[in-house]
Amino acid sequence: MKLPAILLCAAALTASVAIAQGTPASPTAQTTPAAPADIFPPANPKFFDAASPTTAEVNAFLNVIWGYDQNRTWRVEAIQKTRAANVAKVTVFVADKSQGNKVESLRFFTTPDGKHAIADAVFSFGPHPYDDLRAMLAQRADGPSRGSANKTLELVEFADLQCPHCKEAAPVIADLQRDFPGAHFVFQNFPLVDIHPFAGQGAAYGNCVAQAKGDAAFYTYIDNVFAHQESLTPELGQQTLDNAVTAAGADPAAVKACAASPAAQAKVAAQIKLAEDADIEQTPTLVINGHPLAFGAIPYEQLKQIIAWDAKQTGAASALAAK
Repeated sequence: MKLPAILLCAAALTASVAIAQGTPASPTAQTTPAAPADIFPPANPKFFDAASPTTAEVNAFLNVIWGYDQNRTWRVEAIQKTRAANVAKVTVFVADKSQGNKVESLRFFTTPDGKHAIADAVFSFGPHPYDDLRAMLAQRADGPSRGSANKTLELVEFADLQCPHCKEAAPVIADLQRDFPGAHFVFQNFPLVDIHPFAGQGAAYGNCVAQAKGDAAFYTYIDNVFAHQESLTPELGQQTLDNAVTAAGADPAAVKACAASPAAQAKVAAQIKLAEDADIEQTPTLVINGHPLAFGAIPYEQLKQIIAWDAKQTGAASALAAK
């Protein structure tokens, strides 16, 4: 049974999820000084006794998630059998020039199907780790959109209107829309209803605003909600949402009735189910052509590097130059 998404906004990623999402990971073993000639110890063949994955397959995976970063280098140091049939333990040594080239050790386990890996979490593995999620979102991500109508480069943001970190991320998304005019941006509601009392209602209101007035009105609505997020309280929450609806040019009474309908409630439930099926673990998360990224703490220039790299890796390089 899948656990419900009772999640903290922008919770710290574990090292394993950081590997999967292409962000700098914390060391899982002691660090060692860099050697002058070769910062990594030579790989010993005795530590490569598993039939799968191959070193080439591990390197292909790491290149997809880390290749954007010219400061990062790595070497696969071991691919070993475990007591579990066809489950291999992979050890990778990683160094970062900007951090003094200290060597850190990262470990994960690959599953027999060759499509998944496990450390503290399960993540996609292989030379094309993002394809399945990209296809899922292309079919099921139904939130309002802006930017290019062409979905060659699609960025899907999973967000909660009552999450403070989602409010903080809104200007970042606006900057990305400016810097990537060839990208298609989708706002996908993921209300964390167990910890944010107004998140589900806010999502339903937003869906109804989009239904009544279109996507542009929806973005006016969420901008207004974020601007007054501190007023999503028992005393002021209803008025705050009504004011945002009015700012978007819709009728608060009509939107309230729409949001209470079974169809509107089913839509919000389906949006939550999509986030759970996509293994989205926090808000905000930005999915770049299938690559999930908890982007709140990533420096903006690095975030742009990752998006450009993902576009090239997923055959969407042409969208980078599109206007």
